[in-house]
Parts: sequence; C-alpha cells; structure tokens
Amino acid sequence: MKAAVYEGPRTVTVKDVPDAKIEHPCDIIVQITTTNICGSDLHMYEGRTSFEPGRTLGHENLGKVVEVGSAVRKVKVGQYVVLPFNVACGFCKQCERGLTNYCLTMQPEPSAAGAAYGFADMGPYQGGQAEYLRVPYGDFNALRLGEDAAERQLDYVMLADIFPTGYHATEMAGVKPGDQTVIFGAGPVGLMAAYSAVLRGAGRVWSVDFHSDRLRKAEEIGAIPIDTREQDPSDVIKSATLGLGADNGCECVGYQAHDPQGREDASLTMNGLIDCVRFTGEIGVVGVFVPEDPGGKDVQGELEAQGKVPIDFGKLWFKGQRVGTGQAPVKRYNRMLRDLIAGGKAKPSWVVSHELRLDEAPSGYEHFDRRDEGWTKVVLHPDGSR
Repeated sequence: MKAAVYEGPRTVTVKDVPDAKIEHPCDIIVQITTTNICGSDLHMYEGRTSFEPGRTLGHENLGKVVEVGSAVRKVKVGQYVVLPFNVACGFCKQCERGLTNYCLTMQPEPSAAGAAYGFADMGPYQGGQAEYLRVPYGDFNALRLGEDAAERQLDYVMLADIFPTGYHATEMAGVKPGDQTVIFGAGPVGLMAAYSAVLRGAGRVWSVDFHSDRLRKAEEIGAIPIDTREQDPSDVIKSATLGLGADNGCECVGYQAHDPQGREDASLTMNGLIDCVRFTGEIGVVGVFVPEDPGGKDVQGELEAQGKVPIDFGKLWFKGQRVGTGQAPVKRYNRMLRDLIAGGKAKPSWVVSHELRLDEAPSGYEHFDRRDEGWTKVVLHPDGSR
C-alpha cells in the first residue's frame, strides 16, 4: 500500500510500505479516505522530535472499515469511522478514568503513558497518511458515523484530533457562558479552541497570532484578532477589561513558538497568557511541549532542549492562576462533538484550505510548514476521491 513516510528532517516521500493487517483479534482495518496534516506533525517533519525515519505519519484519520478481527463485535465492515489519535485499550486504570490520552496498555515503555498513530515517543503504531490503517481495539477506539459520513468527511475528520483538542483547551481553561477568553495561536488547533469557546458561549474571544490569513479565519467565527506585529495582546485585552485581563486563556502553539521577527522562544505564549489572564484565571495548554527537543539547543538554548522552559512562574503564582496541560482525551468529547456536527450546530471544516491526493503529501507538508499564505489546514485523500 502507499503511505507518506518520514525520511528525515523536512523530507516526506510517498512510497510502498507493508500492507496493514490484522495482528490481534480486536483489530480492525480501515481504508483511509480522509486524513489531515496536523501542526504537531510539523515538529516531527522538522526533525525536532525522536520520530524514526521510515515510519508512516498521520494521526487524524477517517475512513471505511474493510476488515474486522474475530473478537470485534460492534464495528462492522462497510461503516465509516473516525479514529481518535489516542490509541487506547479501554480497560487500564487510566482508560477507566476517561484518560485515554494516557493509556498504560498501548504505550510499550513502562515509565511512560499514552499512545498515538504515527507520533514520536507514543508507541510503534503506524500513521494513517496511507491507504489503509490498522486500528487496535477497534470496538473501543473507532467512533462510528452516520449516513452523512461520506458527504461530510471534512467535518467529521476533525473529530480525530483538532476539534476535541481545541475543546479540551477550553475545558481546562474553564470557559463558561459570558467569559472573556484569549487564545494564543491561530493555527488549526487555535482556531478550533476559539470556535469551541464560541460554542461554549464565551462573550468575547480574542485570537492572538501574526499570520494575517489565520487571523482572518478567526474573524469568520466572530473572534477578535490581535496581530502581534502591530499590537501588544496585554495592552489590548487589559484596556478592554478595566485592566483586569481575560477570564481565561488557551495556549495552542507549543515549544516552537516564534515572535513576528522569527525568533523562537518556547516561553513566549505561556508568558503572554500569564500576563493577559486575570488574577485567579485559568489557562489550558494543548500546544505541544516535549521533555527533549533535538535541535532546540541551536535555536533556543540548552535548557529548552531539555524541555525546561523559563516561564514567569512567580507571576503565575502571585496571580493565583490555574493551569491544565496535556494532550486531549479525544473520546471524552468526540461523541458529543459528532452529534453537534450531525445536528448542524458545528461545522469545523471551515478551517480547511486545501484538499490533496496522497501523492501530493510532500508538497502539502512543504507549504504548511512554511506557513504559506492561505495554507491553514491541509487534508489528504488516500482513496483518490479528490
């Protein structure tokens, strides 16, 4: 089968790899019809993780079930399913608590937790930027879709990661009706966090970035853009809130945050949020931060390369702010968000800018990594439907 394979920093090729196959009675095989390039894929693409050359990328996956293992009872051949990026067992201590993002069974490293498709340090599982994908524990991990699945794939595929992740950011930040919320980052996850804040009834949502095309996307859902090339987020937000700051905020950028001049600073967005959010406010952090950053020493410093980010902890403590962090437990939210889509209350596909064939993946990665104008969200169709 064909797959998008990581070959080294900024090198992705589409080539033949071994076919996905049933390896356990609870497995299913999914023919991937729609899969996304994620912003977190770019950390691996740029060589800033331990992702091994030769592995298939892709953790935002949707498709049609073509084979099921002998122990599968719920999922049927022919059904469309969307797959949480978390690979989880459903029965370990963490999964029983709803923390499928930190599954203990599927992560082979005893000192770690959490697994994912095609992702650094999260197990050996191949990604779904391929014609077919093996899904462990298919009955638990696959979310079945309705009769509109084929026609609305661009909406439903967002349930694999960025929609639940954006929602998780607002959940950790405690966004409530009427709140004033600031989102740092207007990439796909930041846009989904802003969208989720709107869906949750926030009275005012600010979107902070310096890419004009992404800020324009945020404006489409009623968010207020703050372009850091021209404005200081703290000044804008405090002047609009009697000097108090936003009720809460979300970090949706991560350890490769840049300023408008291109200087990389892993503390940039966290310190911005600590400053912009009021005393006793809450912050949800879903941007990727890692304990080791190959290449980080050269562009930031030795401490940052070890995942040690110099945030303004004194100000955080003094302001009594609360911080939630980590990857999203997608299954906690995906069924509810699916039903919002099915009922016409949510349409997350508004972030999509480009639909490509699988063989165009190298070009898609190149444009998305450069943040070229208009490349806000890239979708691949391995089945050739686009």
